[in-house]
Amino acid sequence: MDCCGLLTLQKEPVPLKSIEVELEVRDHVATVVSTLNYENKEDKPLEAVFVFPLPGDAAVCHFSAQIGQTQIVAEVKEKQKAREEYDDALSSGQQAFLLEESDQSPDIFSLRVGSLPPGESASIRLEYVTELAVQADDGLRFCLPAVLNPRYQPQGSEDALFQVTSVPASLVPYSLSFSARVSSPRPVSKVESNCSLDPLQYLNTDQTQATVKLATGHKFDRDVELLIYYKDAHQPTAVVEAGQASAEPGSLMGDPVVMVSLYPEFPQSVMSSTASCGEFVFLMDRSGSMDCATNNTEQKETRISSAKDTLLLLLKSLPMGCYFNIYSFGSSYEHIFPKSVEYGEKTMEEALKKVEQMKADLGGTEILESLKHIYSQPCIPTQPRQLFVFTDGEVGNTKEVIDLVKKNSGSHRCFSFGIGEGASSALINGMAKEGGGHAQFITGTDRMQPKVMQSLHFSLQPAVEDVSVTWDLPKGSTITVLSPPITSLFQGQRSLIYAQLTGQSSEAAEGCVTLKYSLAGHPSENQLHFSLRPAADSGLIVHRLAARTLICLLEMEAENNQEKEEVKKKVVQLSVQSGVSSSFTAFIVVNSDNNKEIQGPLLHRDIPVPDVYRSCTSFEFPPAKKPLRDPLLQLVSLQKASGCWLLDPALAAALRKTNEEVEKSKPEKASSEVWATILALIWLHGFKMDAKDEWELLAAKAVSWLSAQKAPSVTECVEAGNILLGCSVQKTALGL
Repeated sequence: MDCCGLLTLQKEPVPLKSIEVELEVRDHVATVVSTLNYENKEDKPLEAVFVFPLPGDAAVCHFSAQIGQTQIVAEVKEKQKAREEYDDALSSGQQAFLLEESDQSPDIFSLRVGSLPPGESASIRLEYVTELAVQADDGLRFCLPAVLNPRYQPQGSEDALFQVTSVPASLVPYSLSFSARVSSPRPVSKVESNCSLDPLQYLNTDQTQATVKLATGHKFDRDVELLIYYKDAHQPTAVVEAGQASAEPGSLMGDPVVMVSLYPEFPQSVMSSTASCGEFVFLMDRSGSMDCATNNTEQKETRISSAKDTLLLLLKSLPMGCYFNIYSFGSSYEHIFPKSVEYGEKTMEEALKKVEQMKADLGGTEILESLKHIYSQPCIPTQPRQLFVFTDGEVGNTKEVIDLVKKNSGSHRCFSFGIGEGASSALINGMAKEGGGHAQFITGTDRMQPKVMQSLHFSLQPAVEDVSVTWDLPKGSTITVLSPPITSLFQGQRSLIYAQLTGQSSEAAEGCVTLKYSLAGHPSENQLHFSLRPAADSGLIVHRLAARTLICLLEMEAENNQEKEEVKKKVVQLSVQSGVSSSFTAFIVVNSDNNKEIQGPLLHRDIPVPDVYRSCTSFEFPPAKKPLRDPLLQLVSLQKASGCWLLDPALAAALRKTNEEVEKSKPEKASSEVWATILALIWLHGFKMDAKDEWELLAAKAVSWLSAQKAPSVTECVEAGNILLGCSVQKTALGL
């Protein structure tokens, strides 16, 4: 099983010439229009297949092709029927195009371009709508996936349609152009990317509309990631969209649909009181692909080494009195303790020793069995379970995994982390969404540690309970909520609610939606008044995402339902009406105007998907040189579970001082642990403020330990420590 795709050095011409992408962002959702330009340079007719990834919750809503002067538009049909039509068209010499979801993972689509005569050009237009994920810093993330890492297929599962060819990025024979237009009720404060962008252009004075473009010269060698930031990000918003004039009144597409975005901000006073309990379960991917580089920069840190460093920070930051365990998985799974144990010096040290020995040596990526085992363990009373999952997302049974998390969502929160350029957004977002947690992606030059520590912060915050959403509409109007009920709210988690509006209302009519919840025993209420008058010219983006939401709910129902065929019929009907893809339907185009039969034998050509990790080709890896330990991690590794540091030569070395210098500077009345702990805190504040996200929790633990000591000499220690380390950190800045 190749770790990062079958690498081929074939330099045969490939019929894809260029890709153009236009992104239209409306507040929290986006429409993506991709145009793929093909040319058959062979002297024979050609059948081409392009397998490409999309966001897992994307709704494909348009697919058309321009062959020479002929424009043809796809229809959504039941999947098997569409496949038969495609095969019939090809066998009778007609041009045909087919687009369908992989049965195993909803973020892989296969585009079969059908039969292209020699020398002919074809342009394919693909349009999809998607919700943008909220990042921990309030940014909205859009990712255009480029690298399709091979999904590891567990034994016994087959998805033979999807065979992926992978080549070095420098050999990808097509180019990419990308532009984005952003509009929101709030001003756009900035747009950032992992690729070079032209400067942001505002289109109006209140800065609620802007455009941005990829700088010229970009090659399709990585995921294109955009982060969009709005002012007043936590204000709720509502978008009302008019129904389709041609659709039947009373149907989802015929009636207006409202999308409400809820992203509450909780009071700092409540959020800062971190919990001192919980059962923390860490699940680490140890499949062979975790030995690939974390990113494609010069610094060759592997994903597994970055994950091990992150586990060190996590273990040092846990509160005394909580419970924890660490599992790892590949083709099989392992655990450090038979069941979760109480956190203390002895258990922490034992866990760290085992983490140090971890390697990416457990074969394939089969996460399901390890999750089943974790969920089979009884929960510990008064210790809410928090699950942290680290994976590079190369699994083939995404839907099964997400369903299992959903089934157990009442007993835990799930935080997921996608590592590397090809992590499956369907898997990472799906686990966090169904598990009431938060998803993070670590790509490009991102460091894993700050993102994971942000999620640990969230997991330590009190859970929001008794969530309810109520609607108040004028007489004669009714509302049908299409989204599943909100059961958990979370600092940094945004909820989008879709609802169908029925009945007549006056031009000036207003609706009201109220969100109520209880946080740490305090009831709270957010109210939003919105006009029922649909926004002018807003397309059908909200309708399509509402249809996708309903389709996803029905698909899950179909998997766990005796009347599977009945539910499947409903999905196909809704999919055909809305023009939105589902796992039971496909887009089909047949060019029946093509009078000339295509002559000659048909060639089949796979279009390569670029592979960023071309040096990482199998499970046999040369031993990596051991890099010098990061000074921060060196210091952190010496902290005790209680929060203090010991005064010893290892601490002196981490502070870049001799043992004698450290011992000699100690104030007479100070105990050696108090002195050592204050030195560590000064060093963190003096030299590592740029990494504060990573050490903030363990420093807070050190401050709590110091407060409990009631040490008389803290002021003298801070003064002496500043002199020794050449810093000027105030006692108040340390939290003392």
